[in-house]
Amino acid sequence: MTEEKNKAELEHKDDEQFGEKEQKDLLAKYDPDARTKQYKGVLNWVVFLGLIAFSVFQIYAAITQSIPRQTLLSIHLGFALTLVFILFPVTKKKIGHNKLTWYDSILALLSIWVGAYYPLNEDRIVNTIGTISPMDFWTGLIAILLVLEATRRAVGLPIMIIAVTFMAYAYFGPQMPGFLRHRGLDMESLVNTMFISSEGIFGTPLYVSATFIFLFLLFGSFLVKTGIGQYFNDLAVAFAGKATGGPAKVAIFSSALQGTISGSSVANVVTSGSFTIPMMKRLGYRREFAGGVEAAASTGGQLMPPIMGAAAFLMVEFIGGVTYWEIAKAATIPALLYFSGIWIITHFEAKRIGLTGLPDSEIPKKSTVLKKIYLLTPIFAVIFLLLDGNSIIRAALYSIVITILVSMIRKDTRINVRKFFDGLADGARTALSVAVATACAGIIVGVVTRTGLGLKLANGLVELSGGILLLTLFFTMFAAIVLGMGSPTTANYVITATIAAPALILLDVPPLAAHLFVFYFGIVADITPPVALAAFAAAGVSGGEPIRTGVNAAKLAIGAFIIPYMFVLSPQLLLIDTNAVEITLSVITALAGMTAIGAAVIGYWYRPVHPIERILALIAGLMLIYPEGITDITGAGLFVALLILQFVWKRKDKNQLKTAQA
Repeated sequence: MTEEKNKAELEHKDDEQFGEKEQKDLLAKYDPDARTKQYKGVLNWVVFLGLIAFSVFQIYAAITQSIPRQTLLSIHLGFALTLVFILFPVTKKKIGHNKLTWYDSILALLSIWVGAYYPLNEDRIVNTIGTISPMDFWTGLIAILLVLEATRRAVGLPIMIIAVTFMAYAYFGPQMPGFLRHRGLDMESLVNTMFISSEGIFGTPLYVSATFIFLFLLFGSFLVKTGIGQYFNDLAVAFAGKATGGPAKVAIFSSALQGTISGSSVANVVTSGSFTIPMMKRLGYRREFAGGVEAAASTGGQLMPPIMGAAAFLMVEFIGGVTYWEIAKAATIPALLYFSGIWIITHFEAKRIGLTGLPDSEIPKKSTVLKKIYLLTPIFAVIFLLLDGNSIIRAALYSIVITILVSMIRKDTRINVRKFFDGLADGARTALSVAVATACAGIIVGVVTRTGLGLKLANGLVELSGGILLLTLFFTMFAAIVLGMGSPTTANYVITATIAAPALILLDVPPLAAHLFVFYFGIVADITPPVALAAFAAAGVSGGEPIRTGVNAAKLAIGAFIIPYMFVLSPQLLLIDTNAVEITLSVITALAGMTAIGAAVIGYWYRPVHPIERILALIAGLMLIYPEGITDITGAGLFVALLILQFVWKRKDKNQLKTAQA
């Protein structure tokens, strides 16, 4: 009797939605951004005001655009380092503590000094460029150590280890083997590169953080204050809830929308998944499949224009000669194919196990939901502003203002004074890990630039693959996924963009396609076992087994492992040198290919798929996806044959059922 009672209680608990406390605990477990101390009283106000000051400074810098680049980056880094050492504990055991330790106080004071050093000494440093004083050297050395420690706390150990390894390579160049050998940098030159010059810590990655990324994170913070996250859920339920396997499609729809305002896979999983995963489980989806759907969909949010992951803003600077709008436009078809692939697979799974949509009682009226459609105005405004030729900074600033104005339409969405200051603080808090990660990534870029390592590794990668494009793509994919397992997308992209992307460009891959290729696989690492943080977070919500959840997520997101190859081999999918006819044919064949692959993965189409049919469906899908005339024709023929076979067998099944019933 007791065992039955416990089972019933467990099932009831499974059906409950994740509460706010559970969400915070799960974020703290899997998302480094959430592993902060919880201060009270005066210290809480100090942190709150510090975060607001950070946002106000960034807004002032964006509006005036009068602060010299190096000064802007120095102050940006000083704010980030100071707040990281106050907020992020030295170990996980200290998470949630409310005391500021003596050593964190010292590190915070040193961070203020580092942030103020360049602005205070700007004239002297500019006039003595190429030389470095003893004070410059020691301040620079302290700055490097602070960046490494702040990155370890706010981002994780792997990216810090990679940065240290690169600096060791720069220092011990003459002792390196073979083609990796170089002249080497002495300690003074190393510090000069990393701190005084614009090639290291104050390089392109931190510049993008201090300009584009910060403002869009602030924009996302204000959007959240309007309640748009819940509105995304309501909108998804209203339009997808009745579909076959409704909750899974709600998760896909909602997470795609969430991705427009959030660059964190784990945060997307926890916020959206706490709503969608319990719905999927109630309908009948397995725990691991429900978690996999949410993890795959939430991870894809970083691929969804117009506001993609933070790395997309870095792409503007790394590629050069392209606008952010061109990148977002190029990423549109691949993103739609990615979510279409997940949609197709969840549809086949729902049909296979006989799931229907949500009951009418759980679906809000479309007329009611559409009353808040105005909340999407800021997102459409971003698209219009970028399309109209506005700079990224101006588009972000205008969108923040539009968000605040739009929120005033209804009382329940209104951003009042309290929400306004909370929005400033939350935006700055979200930017802390990005700032230190990009500063740390700058160390890696500085080493690559000074030593020529990027070209050496690119040439080495091409030689390893024998100049065969598909092999080079495979090695690049593997490197991006491995790096992404321990690094945030931003840092992962910086590393692969400076090392792996040049190898693809050497093989005549268009630069935009090469950079989007490494960008995609850096993101996919969040759902690739054994270190699949988004999948593990989803398992925390669903109660499923983490590795199995990761396997399901990777299976559902199979499109993400195929689509990058598609747009490298067929740049038309990125709208490069193409026309409407080519685009239409590419999209149709790609969708047909994703459908066939989805049937092969799940083992169901219009009816259960025979093992031989599964193999043929997989072959047909891959042939349709591969951009060649002969493969498209062959794949299309096989696809149609399988489709006809499915209809014939389905009709036969129905006739047998009628005969048996008679």
